[in-house]
Amino acid sequence: MEKPIMDVVLPRLARPLYRHLERYQNGKMSDEQFTEKFENLLRRQHTWLEERGIAPVKAAIALHAAVLVLSLPGLRSEALEEQLPLEVVEQRAVREAAADVASNYHIPENKAAGAIATLVAEYGD
Repeated sequence: MEKPIMDVVLPRLARPLYRHLERYQNGKMSDEQFTEKFENLLRRQHTWLEERGIAPVKAAIALHAAVLVLSLPGLRSEALEEQLPLEVVEQRAVREAAADVASNYHIPENKAAGAIATLVAEYGD
């Protein structure tokens, strides 16, 4: 049986992302460099998924969801700082990700949001 896409995407994204984040936090990388490295990482992962037969929109949804799952500690901190429930901050992040997917892949934003939210709920702690 084939592994679910998130079981493949999360570890492939987490390792290099955390390496870049550590370099950024240690002052070895600027904001611009971190952003560029992160965007390149996402593009490479998207291409890798497409080369394995994953539809571009499905790959984009999985990558956006994976980024949100990996960002949950930061979202929790943001919720505490803003004195908001985590669900509010998480929903805002899902909506932003969905807007990006919808604009780039011409699908309804609500459909993208539902797919991303489902994956985040399933794979977030």
